[in-house]
Amino acid sequence: MQENYQPSAIEPAAQKLWDDARLFNVEIDESKPKYYSLSMFPYPSGKLHMGHVRNYTITDVLSRYKLLNGFNVMQPMGWDAFGLPAENAAMKNQVAPAAWTYSNIDYMKKQLQSLGFALDWEREVATCTPDYYKWEQWLFTKLFEKGIVYKKNGVVNWDPVDQTVLANEQVENGRGWRSGALIEKREIPMYYFKITDYAEELLQDLDKLEHWPEQVKTMQRNWIGKSRGMQVRFGIANDSKTGLPEGWNEYLQVYTTRPDTLMGATYVAVAAEHPLATAAAEGNTELQAFIAECKAGSVAEADMATMEKKGLPTGRFVVNPLNGDVLPVFVANYVLFSYGDGAVMAVPAHDERDFEFAKKYDLPIKTVIRPSEEEALAEPLQAAYTEHGVLINSGEFDGLDFAAAFDAMAAKLESLNAGAPKTQFRLRDWGISRQRYWGCPIPIIHCPCCGDVPVPEDQLPVILPEDVVPDGAGSPLNKMPEFYETTCPKCGGDARRETDTMDTFMESSWYFARYASPKCDTAMVDPAAGKYWMAVDQYVGGIEHAILHLLYARFFTKLMRDEGLLNVDEPFTRLLTQGMVVCETYYRTGANDSKEWIAPQDVELVRNDKGQPISATLIADGLPVEIGGIEKMSKSKNNGVDPQALIDEYGADTARLFMMFAAPPEQSLEWSDNGVKGAYNFLRRLWRTVFEFQKGGLVTAFAGNQDALDAGLKDLRYKLHTTIAKVSDDYGRRQQFNTAIAAVMELMNTLDKTDTSSEQGRAVAQEVLENIMRLLWPIVPHACQALWQILRPETNLWDAAWPTVDEAALVKSEIEVMVQVNGKLRGKITVAADASKEALEAAALANEGAVKFMEGKTPKKVIVVPGRLVNIVV
Repeated sequence: MQENYQPSAIEPAAQKLWDDARLFNVEIDESKPKYYSLSMFPYPSGKLHMGHVRNYTITDVLSRYKLLNGFNVMQPMGWDAFGLPAENAAMKNQVAPAAWTYSNIDYMKKQLQSLGFALDWEREVATCTPDYYKWEQWLFTKLFEKGIVYKKNGVVNWDPVDQTVLANEQVENGRGWRSGALIEKREIPMYYFKITDYAEELLQDLDKLEHWPEQVKTMQRNWIGKSRGMQVRFGIANDSKTGLPEGWNEYLQVYTTRPDTLMGATYVAVAAEHPLATAAAEGNTELQAFIAECKAGSVAEADMATMEKKGLPTGRFVVNPLNGDVLPVFVANYVLFSYGDGAVMAVPAHDERDFEFAKKYDLPIKTVIRPSEEEALAEPLQAAYTEHGVLINSGEFDGLDFAAAFDAMAAKLESLNAGAPKTQFRLRDWGISRQRYWGCPIPIIHCPCCGDVPVPEDQLPVILPEDVVPDGAGSPLNKMPEFYETTCPKCGGDARRETDTMDTFMESSWYFARYASPKCDTAMVDPAAGKYWMAVDQYVGGIEHAILHLLYARFFTKLMRDEGLLNVDEPFTRLLTQGMVVCETYYRTGANDSKEWIAPQDVELVRNDKGQPISATLIADGLPVEIGGIEKMSKSKNNGVDPQALIDEYGADTARLFMMFAAPPEQSLEWSDNGVKGAYNFLRRLWRTVFEFQKGGLVTAFAGNQDALDAGLKDLRYKLHTTIAKVSDDYGRRQQFNTAIAAVMELMNTLDKTDTSSEQGRAVAQEVLENIMRLLWPIVPHACQALWQILRPETNLWDAAWPTVDEAALVKSEIEVMVQVNGKLRGKITVAADASKEALEAAALANEGAVKFMEGKTPKKVIVVPGRLVNIVV
């Protein structure tokens, strides 16, 4: 055995051993319980970052723990390979996105392999390959035929320079994030998935997800946004009808979740795209300009909530059906045309946005809710009162609470044919069309005679050409007749292939099912494999994917179930959302107040006596730099740490150990160079302990009579088996790996303090060391693999199985009991584990420390807590 810990030699040897044994390549095995462990797959950006390392280490720890517990463990890996970043990189480097992507995959795969993850690489998928996206196209055509996929016009952010649709997040101050061009709102034909058909099931099935974080389920519930409200029809005032479009209704319809405030409405607001706004703008240049401004702005709800509320009157008026009030109609920038009916009744006294708008434009504010019969609101209102309460200033409805008012107003509106209760969802259908190149082609052919025709199954996949270098001026597919010119599958006439590609959320919405049978060329999922492996038992990924990715994955699982491909309702049984990896930031202020971010390793710190940084200087020039605080590791803040550099210097096990020890998995992990060195030093200590032990010769691990051991060895075995119980619970139930590591460290401390020089002592020490290797193998598998082969030559650690608790070792013949005098600790006594109350009391009263602090006084009473303490009250 080499004397010093050398990860550069140990780790490749361990990995070769696992590969030669095909340890992580699994098949269906009905004789074992299955365990499907999965991390959210990465985008092949070029290099792993520390967030990747943490995510995949967590999943790997759970996988290896289950493997030692006899499970048939599948842990696959793949690449979420389509997307706009590849196009941008391709334009920058003048290479095809395919070449850039495949090159990055090769490099990142080597990085993952160097970390020793227990991955089944025979199941690897890349979503940009035809054998993957063929089945995505196949499902699309099936759902198109069923009407679950449909086509309609949608309003989008259009970049006239890049000739592409931008997400709301890519529009900055009304301009394209890359081109800087003024963004136009365009209405273009797009394909949609009818996810709203599944809204109720998606909402209700959240209750089945017992092992998901409540925070994630709450976020999904809010996104689906089921609400029970009222659809109310405000009649168009007679002098307001001029210029309404032909066939326009005689009323303006709104949806509200607060019908109890209806008598407090003082105006109505419509979205810029509403037909009433369009009609009112004819001949009104000011209103036309304002509508254009609204259409150019963001349609993101988060932006709507924080933007300045602005509007213009349309010159139209509507009538409140309950009290006959005539209300002005405004076009307002805070009303979304895509939600409800694109119109809202405005109650400034009881809605924050309406209050802000009414104050700005000096509109009436009418209070119709008070907290209770006894408690009134101070007038004039300083802010909107948005809670439920008791109705006032509402005529026949005065004194009613929310529920009673809802029912009474519903009955009244229905009798007037002016409204009715309605359940509505915030969730909108999912638009999946993207006017970009590097994505899965939409398998539709446009025929002038037959309309939109899905590509027949025997003509799938529609292959995306991979030798294209985009120039940024629209999708290259629109300039490639060899791609878009085709014939209609129905009539055989000339036709045009769809050049839009699919939203990249599509690929990540079903990849977990493809892993069950990645080589299957006859079905999206092999039925037997899908039945055996699905659902995923443990899913690990960032909280930033809590809404869209997880919602779409749940939706796709239900779609695939309804197509007979899966027999589960939900994709992921248990979800763990790991925290971010964060690090200190440093900067200097440059020209125009810009910040020049400086890497932490280039900075020297001065700390106070509590270890907190109080000043910093750049090592290169000795001049001060600003401390920017702790933020997520990122290239933009120059505070990332290269995992490869860490592996090269300290080894993969050090990286894994630090990641699992520094914080619980769901919390943010603060990077610490000292913490990394501490993890490395622990592994050196572990190695040194085995090295020193094996010099005395190996023995058979203790399996004899517990009663024959001396007190020290009994205590050591007690510590060992309580540690096995704790670590098993930490891995299995609690999923808290930092406490598991701490428990093993305590066990090693106990081993160091115990005399194990005797023959029995060496047998117990052998037992302890063998079990430490099994307990730590999920976290530091390379070191434990090497040390196991020293302790148990010619055997494999993974065949040893997870350690079990020896109940006999947990039975202690003697225990230590605290002795207090007037509630303060004054001594300790060692007594028989089954000592009586009288024996405990007598031993405590005789304790030297107790006698000293009793000062000759007679005890007033003695309180005995068996097994724990004796408190003498004097």
